[in-house]
Amino acid sequence: MRVAGKLHWVHCARTDKYTLIDCHPNRGRAGIDALGVLPGFGGVLVHDAWAPYDSYTSVTHPLCVAHVLRELQGVIDGVPAGQWSWAAQATDALVALHTLATQAVAVGAASLDPAELAAQTRLLRHAAHIGISQTAGRGTKLMAARHALACRLVDREDDYLRFTRNQRIPADNNGSERDIRMIKLRQKVSGCLRTLAGARQFCAIRSYLSTATKHHISLFEALVRLAEGNPWTPS
Repeated sequence: MRVAGKLHWVHCARTDKYTLIDCHPNRGRAGIDALGVLPGFGGVLVHDAWAPYDSYTSVTHPLCVAHVLRELQGVIDGVPAGQWSWAAQATDALVALHTLATQAVAVGAASLDPAELAAQTRLLRHAAHIGISQTAGRGTKLMAARHALACRLVDREDDYLRFTRNQRIPADNNGSERDIRMIKLRQKVSGCLRTLAGARQFCAIRSYLSTATKHHISLFEALVRLAEGNPWTPS
């Protein structure tokens, strides 16, 4: 977010019932700590593979499948048409695993089909190992990035596939991106905020409205109660 003519960062922590958003000049650990959630958190944290999140050792770290699918698509886009790509096989396996997980939830199954789970996991693993071998030269920054991607799929396979073993864990953190979308829309329409205090106030209002919406409280009702000095608060 552009604040007072400089680049700032929006930090978001959310569940299906609560949203907390704030703005900070720092993208890393200082900004995350200022949000006040992760320093004392001991649950499950779904995120992309950005390194500062891993410094919080008291939490479980499922990695976002949507993020890695976008990375894999970048690799696929660079492959000539009709040519086999390790990234395409990895993508197909991840999509198949997500479909299996969705179907299991829909029919009330306690777990995924073991044979299908094993087969798709094997395809994913094989694709990543081929990717490692094909990018081992790391002669350019792009090749090094793709090598790191393939290595991450192997090294953190358990984190990427936690959603296949625990149905309460989502496969992605798209909910966080939805919760901050209005902030990006506001900036697109109205431009940057003039002060950090104003940016933080706007984030606080968005946190309030997003949480109210998740509890089926209308935006109008939530805003009226806020204006009257009697803001809605979840029980």
